Amino acid sequence: MEPPAAEPLRAPTGTPGADLGVGLFVVLLGLLTLYAAWAIPDSPIYAQVGAKAVPYLIGAVLVLLGIALSISASRGGWSGGLEEEMAAPPTNWRALGLLGAGLAVQLALIDWLGFVIAATIQYVLVCAAFGSRRPLRDLVIGILVTLGAFLGFSRLLGVNIGAGVLEGIL
Repeated sequence: MEPPAAEPLRAPTGTPGADLGVGLFVVLLGLLTLYAAWAIPDSPIYAQVGAKAVPYLIGAVLVLLGIALSISASRGGWSGGLEEEMAAPPTNWRALGLLGAGLAVQLALIDWLGFVIAATIQYVLVCAAFGSRRPLRDLVIGILVTLGAFLGFSRLLGVNIGAGVLEGIL
């Protein structure tokens, strides 16, 4: 019995020009991020890590990623075969509708009901959009996560994100 023949190696069949354009765009985006971080005024409140640290980090990562994408593009491109590998399934309109409803609920109810209730409803709708069939479990997890986020922002960071109808309780 003969071993199966190995599939021959093929060069990527992408469009190196488009791939190079994407790489250079990411480099440009990183440079703009670094410039914007440089423009943030220094604050005497911060002793070591200030408001510039995360934007500088993100800008540097974007520049490095853009350089890596550009190098890959110069070697033949990286997007070749993506269409073949990622054959799109049919659009799931129910899931999109539930995601949109979650966003609409959050936007419409956050001022009136507050962050915890609005974000919990949004969480349950997003879980349903991703195929969850256990809404009670999703509700409990949503309450715990959003309550934790609310308490973290309000108590630890001192940022008021709105308690809404729970103002006296929280």
